[in-house]
Amino acid sequence: MLGAMEHPYLRSETVARIREQLRAAGVREEEIEERFVLGSGAGGQKINKTSSAVMLRHAPSGQTVKVQASRSREVNRWLARRALAERLLAARTGAADARQQEIERIRRQKRRKSRRQRQRMVADKRRRATTKAGRGRVDFGAE
Repeated sequence: MLGAMEHPYLRSETVARIREQLRAAGVREEEIEERFVLGSGAGGQKINKTSSAVMLRHAPSGQTVKVQASRSREVNRWLARRALAERLLAARTGAADARQQEIERIRRQKRRKSRRQRQRMVADKRRRATTKAGRGRVDFGAE
């Protein structure tokens, strides 16, 4: 198994917890294919020129995970193992379905409203505005 070097962002307790997750997911280190690939996205020259992103493939299940959360290759190795274990456990317990449902719910919330929905919303707002406008102060005249 990987040797846990002391890293400022990676404590030995964290490494032990990730190893336990891998064990619970039924993953052995020999079953994991590890590759270091170029990162992408924000980060500039350091990200684009160094292979600090980690790609893991679990041969028996075919699951693939790519992690580029840190500029440190060592941290990314452990984070990728954690992500792989979580994905395999989720697939086993059916939690992936719940996660997919959550993603779909967010997608529906962000989706643009249809023309009819917008018209109905504007009409409701106007109706509400006229109701509120009728609640002004009542003047009983000069006494």
